[in-house]
Amino acid sequence: MHGYELRTRLRTILGTFRAFSYGSLYPTLRRMREAGWIAEEAPDPAATSRPLAGRRGKVVYRLTAEGKERLADLLAEAGPEAYDDDAFGVHFAFFAKTDAEVRLRILEGRRRRIEERRDGLRAALARTRERLDRYTLELQEHGLDAVEREVRWLTELIDTERREQSGLPPAD
Repeated sequence: MHGYELRTRLRTILGTFRAFSYGSLYPTLRRMREAGWIAEEAPDPAATSRPLAGRRGKVVYRLTAEGKERLADLLAEAGPEAYDDDAFGVHFAFFAKTDAEVRLRILEGRRRRIEERRDGLRAALARTRERLDRYTLELQEHGLDAVEREVRWLTELIDTERREQSGLPPAD
């Protein structure tokens, strides 16, 4: 796909919080091309009905065989970096193409990371509760609620993954 289409697809898959500017997208595409992971295809002159003077057609990018191998390698990674906020979202967006055991390791690692965050927030809130004004307290509790929701969500995903791997029917 061409750059604009790729940016739109990434925004759809990863959400608006992971927006890519053209200033970061095109240098990344150039580095990927230089690494041999993608190739540029010349624009199809028949696809553009009357190009504007001075404008070139849209360059289309496609994954190369090396790019597909690199993607498979990245999808197989399940180390601590996959649990971080940014990396987890990207990994999760590609879970349909990720091995079940890898998905489970990433989900479990993410849950441990979020449980640590939750425990830290609880401890900090317990220490400072009396010194906070009501709005700051509400904000802190709101953050804690969000983290607790994520722990529950991850636990449900992990339970579903385990049931599917063991061949059990989905829970009601």
